[in-house]
Amino acid sequence: MRLVVVGAAGRMGCALIRALLLTPGATLAAAIEREGSPALGSDAGALVGLPETGIRVTSDALTAFSQAEGVLDFTSPSATVEFAALAAQARIVHVIGTTGFVDDDLKKLDAAARHAVLIRSGNMSLGVNLLAALVRKAAAALPDFDIEVLEMHHRDKVDAPSGTALLLGDAAASGREVSLNDAAVKSREGHTGARKPGTIGFATLRGGSVVGEHSVILAGPGERLELSHKAEDRGIFAAGAIRAALWGKGRSPGHYSMADVLGIADL
Repeated sequence: MRLVVVGAAGRMGCALIRALLLTPGATLAAAIEREGSPALGSDAGALVGLPETGIRVTSDALTAFSQAEGVLDFTSPSATVEFAALAAQARIVHVIGTTGFVDDDLKKLDAAARHAVLIRSGNMSLGVNLLAALVRKAAAALPDFDIEVLEMHHRDKVDAPSGTALLLGDAAASGREVSLNDAAVKSREGHTGARKPGTIGFATLRGGSVVGEHSVILAGPGERLELSHKAEDRGIFAAGAIRAALWGKGRSPGHYSMADVLGIADL
């Protein structure tokens, strides 16, 4: 499957290129960077410390998409929305690991998904998506327990709470059959008063080079359950994204999740 990597020179872009060059069944079709990037013109293989591929980093996404079967996208919300329109026009699979979307962005992604296979997740790790399914089950089974989502990432991460934390919070809210927008408490400061029943709290930590650590704590009277996941290598996100792209090839247009890819949407 011929796949394009956008944001090729970023942390995840390099991880995706490296994974594609080593994964049977998938191949790097093009590597895209923004206008003005110092990576433009570089060989994609050399960019990630592997032998040269003959594929040069370019800013011409339109041409690349027209010659590919899918795109792997861990960029920014504004860039992803633009890429979604191009992917819909080209009728190719669009795998999105970007986080930080607002409601208007999501409406545009839904519109693009009417014409292309769009697979989006706050985390492409196979383990995290299984964790989300377990959190949904636990939240439903323990309706009176308080729920807190704790996450830590490297010092350069720009959005908070992380997309993965929101994914897990949404799983907990789904288990309780409530809206995360109504239940979420994303910050606490000063005299907050007692914790309101039914809320889902978030705590955000940033520092060092942490790839990603997430825990969901369900605290009840006299006992506490903790479900957690620790990412040690960005390669797990790249592997999940490629698996998603291969799963999406040949499917009907729609807005899918990693739970669909793993077959655990009903778990």
